Amino acid sequence: MNSPFGQLLTRWMILAIGVVIATHVVTGIHCDNFSSLVWAVLLLSFFNAILRPVLVLFTLPFILVTMGLGIVVINAFLFLFVGRLVDGFTVAGFWPALWGSLVLSLTNMVLNGVMRSPGPRPPAAPKGPAAKGGDVIDI
Repeated sequence: MNSPFGQLLTRWMILAIGVVIATHVVTGIHCDNFSSLVWAVLLLSFFNAILRPVLVLFTLPFILVTMGLGIVVINAFLFLFVGRLVDGFTVAGFWPALWGSLVLSLTNMVLNGVMRSPGPRPPAAPKGPAAKGGDVIDI
């Protein structure tokens, strides 16, 4: 899907799969029903698009000192915040939020790698006289 709306739906589906996996793998994260899952995914995507860049900007010295681990903490706090805002989606505390954000990151990385279209194809092998070592004029 090359349309922006199709890409947005794909990102939402990958995020939803990550949240479902996090609810099954991490103890302390629970989702009651489908509507709370949808709200959690919408809020997470909104926070990742709007709030996360602002937080990264303000905590940039901390992120540099911790060599990038500060971003994991920001993701955990956003995950915890969504758990506090959405009824039916509960996150028990900071550590389940941290593990849940790591599960989301891994799921996102793997599924984006699978969904990525392959790059340009390598050039085809030469045919004719060039393949047999004959005279070829290359300009």
